[in-house]
Amino acid sequence: MNTHYPSTLPSPVTGEEAKPAASVTVSARLHLGFIDMHGGLGRRFGSIGLALDSPCATIVATQDADFQADGVWAPRVLQYARDFAQKAGIAGGAHFSVHGLIPRHAGLGSGTQMGLAVGSLLSALYGLGLTVQQIAAITERGARSGIGIGAFEHGGLLVDGGRGVDTVVPPILARMDFPAEWRVLLVMDDSLAGVHGAEEVAAFNMLPEFPAQQAARIAHLTLMQLLPALAEHDLPVFGAAVSEIQCIIGDYFAPAQGGGRYASPAVAAAMHWLEQRGISCLGQSSWGPTAFAMFASETEAQQFLHQIQQKYPELGYAVCGASNAGCVVDFCKD
Repeated sequence: MNTHYPSTLPSPVTGEEAKPAASVTVSARLHLGFIDMHGGLGRRFGSIGLALDSPCATIVATQDADFQADGVWAPRVLQYARDFAQKAGIAGGAHFSVHGLIPRHAGLGSGTQMGLAVGSLLSALYGLGLTVQQIAAITERGARSGIGIGAFEHGGLLVDGGRGVDTVVPPILARMDFPAEWRVLLVMDDSLAGVHGAEEVAAFNMLPEFPAQQAARIAHLTLMQLLPALAEHDLPVFGAAVSEIQCIIGDYFAPAQGGGRYASPAVAAAMHWLEQRGISCLGQSSWGPTAFAMFASETEAQQFLHQIQQKYPELGYAVCGASNAGCVVDFCKD
């Protein structure tokens, strides 16, 4: 995350002074799988993710005496802002306007992106100069995965190192550009919400111990197949690694999401249809219900989009690319 600062930082608003304002655009991310749910070597979780260029939202914040917000995310933004201000020692407030939408509880990381956006805007408006890691710690993001934080700061394909005993924010171990020509087809079921909040905590608690050999397999796939294939722009090999990781993780989480690898039966049917047609890179992002398929080009993605829309019209779809850049906070000019 970069902040474009003016020559002098704004101070709290008094009287009739012009109110400083800043904006940032955030977008969805895919969570492609955990690496080590077992934690036998002293670190747990670790994850693989990809920053997308859409769906996205732009948040504009104007310094003010109190907190206000408008847009579909208004209640959550106000909660984030008040919590952050209290923890960061900010005496003033801000008015937030949210334009666009990352669907909530869909496996697209909306909570982390919006929380980091609000914290970054307040840090900029009040001249705190906080890093993304500091903002993540204040907003208590990265409890399990550091992918959302890495997507906000860097973009691209990311691997984080999970949590050790004293970890505050999971460290990003690898970050690579995603090929500009590759496309991601999102398959969405708006009738369901993915596991989240207290339900997510309960789900992790009820699942059995993750087999150490499965964690070793995922680590090997990540280091010796997924990342090298991405470096060589080899989608079939990259896709095979992602799909195998997804199968391992999906089977593990199945008891907590209705018994299948996908949270939505309708999405599962659509993904099976794609698999039957030879698509090699498939899976569910986080707890879903959003699933994804990856294609080598816009043309190929649009061809399959047209076909699958006709076959499963009850679902939602979007074709997007990756975002290979982090989020930028810009001060708004008068």
